[in-house]
Amino acid sequence: MPFPPPSRAPSGPRRRSLLTAAAGAALLAGCSSGEDGGEGAADASVSPAVTERARARAAADSEGLVARYDAVLAVHPGLTGLLGPLRAEVVRHVDAFGGVRSTSPSRSASPTGSPPGSPTGSPTGSASAPPASAVPSPAPVLEKDALAQLAAAERTLADRRAAELAGLPGEQARLLASVAAAGAAHAYLLTEGTR
Repeated sequence: MPFPPPSRAPSGPRRRSLLTAAAGAALLAGCSSGEDGGEGAADASVSPAVTERARARAAADSEGLVARYDAVLAVHPGLTGLLGPLRAEVVRHVDAFGGVRSTSPSRSASPTGSPPGSPTGSPTGSASAPPASAVPSPAPVLEKDALAQLAAAERTLADRRAAELAGLPGEQARLLASVAAAGAAHAYLLTEGTR
């Protein structure tokens, strides 16, 4: 008589803890003092206009991602436990890039503006609004599809941000690298949520 395969203990919390620790380590490593002396020369070669455009684009991209989370939460309020902390982190990314969070109907799919417990819009900078393509379409009806769509958006944005690092000065590159790492971790967690 064949024996059934051993049951596998759920590994969700352990993986999440490792991802959180890895993202934190990347953030701390990215915030080093830069005492090697070579960073000042690299920073001087990048114009402030390039840095400002990259910052505004990153803020707008994060604002568009918040809108995607809002669209999914409006259709699937039962996912608040999973998506709420991820959305809150994306809102912090908007703030870190100096963006302006808006709760206007055109930017939020939620009838009340934003999910309960989320920060309300207050200007923190002067970033431009996200492009029309960043405003999400209605979320898929199936939770699994909605999570997969969010994971794909996080992964695509994280990949694009990682590719943009080379042309930015130290602090801006560190911030973008940290946010890209967080986006990759979000994509992983959202993918795990679909299983």
